[in-house]
Amino acid sequence: MKRTAFVAGGLFLFTAIAHSQVSAQTAEVELLSSKGKTVGRATLSQQQGGVRISLQAWKLSPGPHGFHIHAVGKCDRPDFTSAGGHFNPDGKKHGVKNPAGAHAGDLPNLVVGPDGTVSAEVIASQVTLEPGKNSLFGREGSALVIHMAPDDDTTDPAGNAGARIACGVISSK
Repeated sequence: MKRTAFVAGGLFLFTAIAHSQVSAQTAEVELLSSKGKTVGRATLSQQQGGVRISLQAWKLSPGPHGFHIHAVGKCDRPDFTSAGGHFNPDGKKHGVKNPAGAHAGDLPNLVVGPDGTVSAEVIASQVTLEPGKNSLFGREGSALVIHMAPDDDTTDPAGNAGARIACGVISSK
């Protein structure tokens, strides 16, 4: 059974429940706050149509937050700018609503509940865990980043999502 909660431009799929074939290629991410505390975990798995990102996060401020794959596998505190910009191997503009977009690393906003937690599954259709140009295991690696504010899905280069409040390096399992 698959219940679709969000589809935008065919670039990614946000699902509440999904059953599909997953390859053996997986990755794990531990998301850290600017103080070095664990605030989330994600599992990435290669499947037909992209990479499934299953995320659980906690101790975040309630409301929407930008969520992206960044181009460098470094998460130096406190500001996580070491993770570089959004993963963008095709040199596109930012945002799923931008006619010239989107970056391969553009993901839907996370909506954190009143208790500071969020659970989400996203299909990132423009990336892979396999070798190649869109691999998240490329020369510089990659990272998952949660931002302070919501992504407006159009403004280049980062959707006005504000400061980076959590970051985790994507590493093979």
